[in-house]
Amino acid sequence: MAVAACKGLFNSECHGNKRMETKPSGRKRVFVQTETGSVLGIELDRSDNAHTVKRKLQIALNVPIEERSLIFGDVVLKNDLSTVRNDSPLLLMRNFIHRSSSTPCLSPRKDIQQRDQSGPIEILVCSDHISRIKKLVREIVEAMKIGIDPIPVCGGLGGAYYFRNCQGANCAIVKPTDEEPYAPNNPKGFIGKVLGQPGLKRSVRVGETGFREVAAYLLDYDHFANVPSTALVKVTHSIFNINDGVNGNKHQDRREYSKIASLQQFIPHDFDASDYGTSSFPVTAVHKIGILDIRILNTDRHAGNLLVRKIDGGGGLDQVELVPIDHGLCLPENLEDPYFEWIHWPQASIPFSEDELEYISHLDPFRDSELLRMELPMIREACLRVLVVCTIFLKEAAISGLCLAEIGEMMSREFRGLEEHPSELEFICIEARRVLEERNMLYYTNVRAVESEFQFEIYCEEGLDFTSNLEKKLAHAYCWPLSGNIRNPLSKVEENVDEWTEDDGNIIPSRSDEYAFTAQDNAATVRRPSMSMKNVSIGEKSWRHENLMQKNGYLSGMSSGNRTVNEQLAGSTSFVKLADMREEEWVQYLENFQHLVHEAFSNHKWGTVGQRQRQRPGTSCKF
Repeated sequence: MAVAACKGLFNSECHGNKRMETKPSGRKRVFVQTETGSVLGIELDRSDNAHTVKRKLQIALNVPIEERSLIFGDVVLKNDLSTVRNDSPLLLMRNFIHRSSSTPCLSPRKDIQQRDQSGPIEILVCSDHISRIKKLVREIVEAMKIGIDPIPVCGGLGGAYYFRNCQGANCAIVKPTDEEPYAPNNPKGFIGKVLGQPGLKRSVRVGETGFREVAAYLLDYDHFANVPSTALVKVTHSIFNINDGVNGNKHQDRREYSKIASLQQFIPHDFDASDYGTSSFPVTAVHKIGILDIRILNTDRHAGNLLVRKIDGGGGLDQVELVPIDHGLCLPENLEDPYFEWIHWPQASIPFSEDELEYISHLDPFRDSELLRMELPMIREACLRVLVVCTIFLKEAAISGLCLAEIGEMMSREFRGLEEHPSELEFICIEARRVLEERNMLYYTNVRAVESEFQFEIYCEEGLDFTSNLEKKLAHAYCWPLSGNIRNPLSKVEENVDEWTEDDGNIIPSRSDEYAFTAQDNAATVRRPSMSMKNVSIGEKSWRHENLMQKNGYLSGMSSGNRTVNEQLAGSTSFVKLADMREEEWVQYLENFQHLVHEAFSNHKWGTVGQRQRQRPGTSCKF
């Protein structure tokens, strides 16, 4: 579950509203957002449940609540609200979305602010990690009190606003979740979906990029990559856009509306990376940003979201500092094709420094996941699994001596015409999943066989304990010890494994050898996968793409000749999914994955950087 139950309430500091500083203990507050963007702050009593919250929302916002559920990350809330942290955002969403072009977008009523008495800016799910943001929020609230209004940002596809301090200088950029591309209140005409539906990236839902902005900041330990301070907030102002109906017509009044948004510190800068020569960028800065991008599988690291600041380097020489922004398309729910602008920069081909390797070695993806569960309890478990897989991959690659460019290449898909093919990382994930599924199939087959044998013997023997006897038979079938560590059931599989051979264009699997590995908690022996992993190396894609994917059911019935471009792009995110595994399957999957990654890197061929140039669209720099 992505939601972590709190041992206590974390009362956020309320800026501009002294009432909340003395909020009675035992009560908490939530901010409920409808799928069309309306937001209401609700004080919860001990007796409140999901139904009473929906009823309060219906009275305040005049929205229907039938066949709608309260969503908190991956969790559909029923009666119990104990897992919901104080000041958390909830989403009221239809159980089944069948939206037609005639469905109206509901707009907030005039009396919303009369019912929602929270302050002009409230930090959601407040913690010690956002102390800088608290000071920033106080400055903005003071400026709002003296009439200094925010300014809309002209660029980009979504709604964004510069909030200013009392001197009139930009100090923060606010991005409402309901003004993202395709969201119902997008001010630039990119509408058509409700919150919670797939967005610009199919595995990043509309309305959830703000969470990811905060996640990138939280994961940037010790300000390693220089991500600006970021928090999730509820903010109320008349500057925000509200569309009236499906045509996206804007309300022309000056009514105040509440929004859930990401709030990020504004960093004064001179350029972005697209306007400045990349050869002058510090190697260390490029490496640090690249390390973060790999961990969070950033699918949108283009030159426009790398800010460049000139700093005095002494002796009359100017140096530059890089500031990474716009992380709303990181941590997708499935493995996607990342976009790393830096992959073709010369700095990315320089080996990691000792300090960078030490930083990577101390990364703990499971600790990172727990941090995000605590600080962003609405984040989906699938996103955390992507974080774990990518961090493990980074750590193994760094140990094996790969540079940033090589790691990025292994994570990037290859394009051939209009077809895209899984990355080397994705092929490893596919193989790990295949091994897992074969293990499960073998397990259930043997369980049924043992149960059938025992059912026969139970009529022939008396005085035997059913549980202990069945346990002995299962232990014998799988070579499990009756106590201590449990061996992997696949250790009993005996197969003749030969190399994959090719005959008339068809892949013929024949199997030849086995390998063993030891996990942290149990010894396990797993047979060699159907693809010989010793052929996996950087600079050489030895996988049989199309035939392998058809064999595993990923491209069954599809080819470049019978799919449109849109259909090909729509299927591009389906190579690897991690969310559908049970917890015990996920643990075993990671063991398989770690072993396969180690095997792949052990066969790494050195000196391949620059020898293989993938066919990839949209790169602005080539060397």
